[in-house]
Amino acid sequence: MKNHGRRIFQTLCLAAAALLVFGASALAAERISINGSTTVLPISQILAEAYMDEYPDVNISISGGGSGNGIRALVDGTTDIAQSSRWIRQSEVENAINNGHYPVPFAVALDAIIPVVHPDNPVDNLSLDQLKAIYEGKVRNWKDVGGEDRSIAVISRDSDSGTYAVWNEVALKGARPTPRAQLLASNGAIVQEISGNRNAIGYIGIGYLTENLKAVSLDGVAPSYANAASGDFPVSRTLWFFTDDWPKGETLKFIRYALHPEKGQKLVKETGYVPLY
Repeated sequence: MKNHGRRIFQTLCLAAAALLVFGASALAAERISINGSTTVLPISQILAEAYMDEYPDVNISISGGGSGNGIRALVDGTTDIAQSSRWIRQSEVENAINNGHYPVPFAVALDAIIPVVHPDNPVDNLSLDQLKAIYEGKVRNWKDVGGEDRSIAVISRDSDSGTYAVWNEVALKGARPTPRAQLLASNGAIVQEISGNRNAIGYIGIGYLTENLKAVSLDGVAPSYANAASGDFPVSRTLWFFTDDWPKGETLKFIRYALHPEKGQKLVKETGYVPLY
């Protein structure tokens, strides 16, 4: 009985020691949450993977859902970093301040919003006026812009998207898309829809361009990496991380990693977006 009791005691001691070791490790793990733009999502994902490889005690969780969702999460205090493909709105700044949060912006990459069609569509260039007319529903057939005699299926993003906000401001000059437009929630959804629909036109961030899509030039300017970097492409923009006040601790280290020319910015280029340096 004495030996049996001793073995139980030893087992309990070992279990307690293991709990202390692994429990301490779990408590020491740092967590960073990122929420927002699906355009910025590939950048956040590749940065997070590389960062967690270098710092195994850090856990980074990422979710999409649109720039508006990310900024709302920052305003509510439920995310460390809001990823956004547009600048923060004045109303969002005011809501944040009223909630005791102070958004701080960090440019993380450059981008171009590219009109895309199915590879079998012969149209490879549109003027900004033609593009605007298509999205307003004033031009409904591809033959009116140099294509085949086919109805145009207009694909757009939902209004919570930062990509939609920039597209609406720059490409559509504030005009509303036709009610006939199909609204999709992400760049990935648009890629899937356009690649399977010969009649469709949509728009995506340059990092989502694949061989299953044809990029359309605007006013003769190709949506190339170089034209996105120089800002010559008509619909170019900056991609952002927003934090609540000046970041601290692991969040600050991650932001510095993302902006480092030899680390994060090299990874930005791998995603197909344009690095800052």
